[in-house]
Amino acid sequence: MRVGIGFDIHRLVPERPLVLGGVKVPFPKGLLGHSDADVLLHALCDALLGAVGAGDIGTYFPDTDPQWKGVPSRTFVAKALELISARGLGIANVDLVMMAEEPKLLPHRSAIQQSVAQALKVEMDRVNLKARTMEGLGPIGAGEAMAAYAVVLLE
Repeated sequence: MRVGIGFDIHRLVPERPLVLGGVKVPFPKGLLGHSDADVLLHALCDALLGAVGAGDIGTYFPDTDPQWKGVPSRTFVAKALELISARGLGIANVDLVMMAEEPKLLPHRSAIQQSVAQALKVEMDRVNLKARTMEGLGPIGAGEAMAAYAVVLLE
């Protein structure tokens, strides 16, 4: 068994779609980044890569490389899955924590879990998603950013 943890944070900006776990969430702001800036999948990708000692998302998809501009983050997760599979491992479970003041993510929770499960090619009950606010503290609490943590167990 192998465990990995991932973290990511992105600034919120107007006129960008908000994509979380591969799902477009209606909101007047989106996350700033080179790719689609899916903070949840970025954290997940780092957790997957970390579990097999394969570096981090920047190792494979640097934000200085124009070929990754605007790319869906599912592409990054697919590459991490290839590395995991090549080592004879599979996903036991994934636990995700989304940190955002708004929008409320409960109405989108099931769709995001389903999307992540599909990206990982596992049953939905292997993916857990929790959402937390920052109680108005810091840049996340001020609505300036969103962050995510991911923990994965591989077997």
